[in-house]
Amino acid sequence: MTSNNSPAQPSKSEEEWMHCLTPQQYQVTRQGGTERPFSGPYWDNHEHGIYSCVCCKTPLFSSDTKFDSGTGWPSYFQPVSNDVLKEIRDTSHYMVRTEIRCAECDAHLGHVFPDGPPPTGLRYCINGHALDFKKA
Repeated sequence: MTSNNSPAQPSKSEEEWMHCLTPQQYQVTRQGGTERPFSGPYWDNHEHGIYSCVCCKTPLFSSDTKFDSGTGWPSYFQPVSNDVLKEIRDTSHYMVRTEIRCAECDAHLGHVFPDGPPPTGLRYCINGHALDFKKA
């Protein structure tokens, strides 16, 4: 994962993003929003496949690394590759967290926390509206 505070250059203008994403997808990925727990897609999906960025279709997570964190958001213990995500220090809401963005298109995906299962001990807590799922 890249640890970079400078945003990638999105391949589309904000107006283009608004036209190709649903309002919920746009609010999460382009405006850094968060869906309510247990309300977005994929938090309870148990099918085998690949979860990709809803904006640019970059593969991000495999269902093999998905686990039930009990939080109401899709959670994974590792990405498909270390170079598909970038980490940004997030000090909003009086907290210090690590934001996760798509390294390809700079879409806000969610956050990563150090309370996940083995083998990584990480929990990538991802907004379902930031993902697209393709069944294996």
